[in-house]
Order: sequence, then structure tokens, then C-alpha cells
Amino acid sequence: MTPDAFITVGATVLTGGFAAWGARSARRTKRQENRDDFTEIKKALREQAAELKGQAAELKTDMARQQDQINGQGAAISWLVVDRRSLVGVIRKAGLKPPVPRPIPERARPYLDSIEL
Repeated sequence: MTPDAFITVGATVLTGGFAAWGARSARRTKRQENRDDFTEIKKALREQAAELKGQAAELKTDMARQQDQINGQGAAISWLVVDRRSLVGVIRKAGLKPPVPRPIPERARPYLDSIEL
């Protein structure tokens, strides 16, 4: 091979390399890279939002269960107070003196205001 052939082959290879690099650069611009990053971030945020939605549904279920439990406890306390009053009434009607009630603990007092003790 002559030196001109080597120069031609070298120039062809070099031109092909630059053409490939240029095609890659044209196909994957910085804006495209940012757009791909945005897509990945958006996908991750959607997954997190779905996960939070599931957690919110669980919290609502727990909150409803706890509210039912509190309502039931309030009804039980009200029933106990009314039952105590009726027992005291029966004892008084029988001509006896009912026992002295125990003091209400300070911790329970705010919760018993609604049932007029």
C-alpha cells in the first residue's frame, strides 16, 4: 500500500468516527438527557404517591376503628354511671344509706364532664 492509501484509510476512519460521535450527539442531546431524568423522577414520584395513598387508606381505616372503640368506651362509661345512679336510687328507696362514692381520679375528670357527674 502506498502512503496515499494509508492517509485515505486514516481519513475515512477518522471521518467515520466523527460522524458516529456527531450522530450520537444529535440523537442524545443534553435536553434529551434532562427529559429522561424528568421521566424517571416523575415515575418515582408517582410510585411514592401511590404508596402514600395506600398508607392514607390504612390510616383512615385505623382512625375509624379507633373512633368506634372510643364511642363504645364512652357508651360503656355512660351506662356504668346510669347503672350506679339507679342502684343508689334502689338502695335509698329501701331505706338504706348507699355507700360513699369513691372520688373521681383527676385523669378521668375531663372525660366525665359530658355525662354530668
